[in-house]
Amino acid sequence: MKHYQVLSALLLYPEPELIAELPELERVLAATPEWHEVLRPVLDYLADTDLIALQQNYVMTFDRTPSHSLHLFEHIHGESRDRGQAMVDLMEEYKKHGLEMTGNDLPDFVPLFLEFLSQQDEAEAARLLSDAVHVLAHIGRKLDANASPYAVIFDVLERLSPVKAEPLAEPPVRDMDEALETFGPGADGVEPLLKTLGAGVQPINFHPKARRAVEKTA
Repeated sequence: MKHYQVLSALLLYPEPELIAELPELERVLAATPEWHEVLRPVLDYLADTDLIALQQNYVMTFDRTPSHSLHLFEHIHGESRDRGQAMVDLMEEYKKHGLEMTGNDLPDFVPLFLEFLSQQDEAEAARLLSDAVHVLAHIGRKLDANASPYAVIFDVLERLSPVKAEPLAEPPVRDMDEALETFGPGADGVEPLLKTLGAGVQPINFHPKARRAVEKTA
């Protein structure tokens, strides 16, 4: 499931280490030429753009444009208190799958979720992706409308999903302050996002229509 690791890496804040790893990412993608071709715009963008410009654009794209946020539950719950409980539940689901977060990222950070998928078998990763694809496709459409090179990453995720993405209703005004107070600030993504624990499998559901499943411990 290395393609999920590649997609995760491409969505991290651009650091020199990421740029240095681009040839290795290309090598991994060579095993799946169809995805390699789709991802060519973002690979070329990262390889050909000055690092400072990459970093400035990343911040403007993902941190300062709420509709592009890389936090999944922000697109579902907005500033509702349900968002915080959903993230607590998601951390527990990671643990039940035998994984534990490291670093300071919020649990619904897309690169973290993709790293999680990379550590599942193909069937389980597809099932989990099918729950989250509605939000991922929503982010991808917003990025594509703004001509962002990152949009192709979400195109690949939508194509990998065994179910068709359904449109999301626009959430209320987003406010991450409460979540950041609970979970801490976002990390730069250089350190590993997950580490292996014991075995265990539980479902994760990101689709708004199945919201009660996310809120089961509320």
